Order: sequence, then C-alpha cells, then structure tokens
Amino acid sequence: MKHHVSGDRNVYDRCIFHVLDHSGRALLIAGLGVYPNTGVVDAYATLRTGDRLHAVRASDALGGDRMRLEVGPLRITVDEPLRRFTLSCAADPADPDGLSFDLTWTADFPALWEPHHLQRTGGRLTLEGRRFVQAGRCAGVIRAGGERFEVTAGEWTGTRDRSWGVRPIPGEEPGRAAESRPEGFHWLWIPMRFDDRFVMVVAQEDADGYRTLNQAQLVRNGRRDTQLGWPRTEIAYRPGTRHPESAVVHLADPGGKPLEIGVEILASSPLAVGAGYPPAGDWQHGTWQGRDWTDRRVYDLSDPSAHPLAAYGVTDHAARFTLDGRTGHGIFEHGSFGRHDPSGFTDFTSTAR
Repeated sequence: MKHHVSGDRNVYDRCIFHVLDHSGRALLIAGLGVYPNTGVVDAYATLRTGDRLHAVRASDALGGDRMRLEVGPLRITVDEPLRRFTLSCAADPADPDGLSFDLTWTADFPALWEPHHLQRTGGRLTLEGRRFVQAGRCAGVIRAGGERFEVTAGEWTGTRDRSWGVRPIPGEEPGRAAESRPEGFHWLWIPMRFDDRFVMVVAQEDADGYRTLNQAQLVRNGRRDTQLGWPRTEIAYRPGTRHPESAVVHLADPGGKPLEIGVEILASSPLAVGAGYPPAGDWQHGTWQGRDWTDRRVYDLSDPSAHPLAAYGVTDHAARFTLDGRTGHGIFEHGSFGRHDPSGFTDFTSTAR
C-alpha cells in the first residue's frame, strides 16, 4: 500500500512464510515488510537446523514501487496471486556455505481471514492489524552450512500470513511503555495443514485468561468454512521453562462433538533470534539501518542461556498434528510472558514445574 490513512509512525505492511520438513530437520522462516511512514523496507530469512540458526537480514530506504518485493539478497515474487510464489535468497560470494534458497510456495487451500486484531496500551491504540493465513506445499532447494536440503511437496509443508495496519516499531516512548507493561500475555497462532483440510487456531489471552482474540476454523476446498467452537489448549512444558514439548488442542464441531488435535513439537525457532521480532537485541523490523544494509550470521542455540531475550519473545515451532486418524504439519506459534493464571504462571520469572 503506497499511502495509509494514518500518519502513525508504526504503520506496517508485511508477510511471513514458513517452510518446514516433516521430520524436524529444518525450519525456514522468511518475511518482508514495508513501513511507509518511516521510509523503511526490510526482509529476513532464518533456517533452524540442529542447534544452528542461519540468518540473513536486509534493510533499505523504501522506494515508490510497492510491487518490487526485494531487499538485498532476499526476494519474493508473486507468480499467481493467492496461489503461487517464488522465494529466493542469493548466496553470498564471500561465504558459499551461508544460507541461500530458491523455492516455489504453492497454496493448497484458499486464504482465510483472521479476526480483526486490536490492542491498546492504556487508552491508546497500539496495534490494529488485518491478517489472512494460508497453507500449502513447497518445492526447491535450501543450502546452509555445507548442507543441501531438497524441498519436495510430499515431505515439506508451507504456511504463510499477510498482515497490515499499525504495530509498534522500536524507538518511541520507552518510559511510557514501561509504565504500561501488562501483567501477562499469552499467545497461540496455529496453522495446521492436512492433506484434505486446513485448520487454523488463534488465541490471545490476558494475565487472568480473558481472551481478546479467538478463532478456530476448518477450511476445505469447495466447501464453506466451518467454525470449530472455542479452542482450549493443554500444553506440556519442559520443566523449568515455558518451552512447549507437546500439546492437545480441544475443539468442537458445529454439532458440539468434541475434536482433539494432538501436537508434537519437531523444531523450534525463536523469532527474537535472527528474525527481528521483539525483544531482539541486534535488529528489529522497521528500524533504519541505512541504505543497502545486509547482515548475515549464524547463532548457536545449544545453550538457551546465551539468548536470554528469546524467552520473552514468540517462538515458532514446526509441529506434527493428529486429528481423527489424519496426520498434518504446520506451525505451533507460542508466546507466554508474565502472569497467566490458566497455565499456573504467577509472574515473569515463573516457569513450568
């Protein structure tokens, strides 16, 4: 969008793609965003494989052509709107073992609107987003760290979302933000792709469990979308952390029949490490880095204490899902900070027992 109705500096317009293999060997996350009122365009890609996270980030001054989805070595091409995309990251000539990829992302199901997302800090509107989500398959090649991953449709899954509106960019009113810090925040965003259906669950809760965002929906080709009740999720956390190891998502069909989706975590990628989501300490989306800025690095995730901010950011988990004898794959995106009464977390230092 070239012009936005608001002059708010926090206006944004961006997308994210997930590409994951069904064995948990690799999880690729890539995205691109524009920030019309700060004049920034940026993009990123991360690949989690083993204990290594390979990251590429790029930022530049925003130009006038909104159809050019390219920053530094990262590029997104819309081959067929809402259907097929090409995702690419050029190799670094100085580091042939660095992250690069050339992928085709193809939708298997129609895009699904998510609920209108509103969030206020005190009396001020700090987040207003519209978003749609989609699931599909991927094909191509990913290279990193001397490894080559052949991405095939039957063994890899793709999800994506596209969102726009107002969302906080770092650099404004730190004192005010600290005064309005919420007691707790609990977030789940779970796109699940099965061979014949796509299931989407979203839930955001306050410290006392009051739900401010809610969705559970079934999408099938050629049929009307079906609502699946009020989602409730039981999460088994790793002791001493808030890292989910497995979960059960409780849903219900329109007739009230209970539905249970089992969740097995395969690989995890904290968005605050490499991907630019808050509270990342080295780079965050929408921040001015100068013209033609590119950064490549590899993070060692074997020691969680080496990345303490990751515990206070959202993590995307590649996951395997089971539903009525079907097996699917997708993303179990989870963030839980501060007090959350339904989970038994009492404050920001509280963890699972």
